[in-house]
Amino acid sequence: MYIYNVTINIEETVHDQWLHWMKEEHIPAMLATGKFQKALMTRVQVEEEMGGITYSVQYRTDSKETLQKYYQEDAEILQAQSKPFEGKFIAFRSELEVISEQ
Repeated sequence: MYIYNVTINIEETVHDQWLHWMKEEHIPAMLATGKFQKALMTRVQVEEEMGGITYSVQYRTDSKETLQKYYQEDAEILQAQSKPFEGKFIAFRSELEVISEQ
């Protein structure tokens, strides 16, 4: 099991519009690729010096191979859909390998 984690800091000026877009369009589009089983969106409880509001979105996938297929087939298109928010956010992406779940 792998988790594709995207941590995003979004400016408050577009926060509400962005949050709606994430919940109603972007996350459903990610799941519609068939490469992720579920997504968990959380608000990071930290005040950033640069301001903004920070979120973490974790997409669960079955394998590293499936994640690679996402990068090859879907990532560019889905990431481009954030164009309306360009310059209003920063994103950091990481891959997590699940070792154990209790």
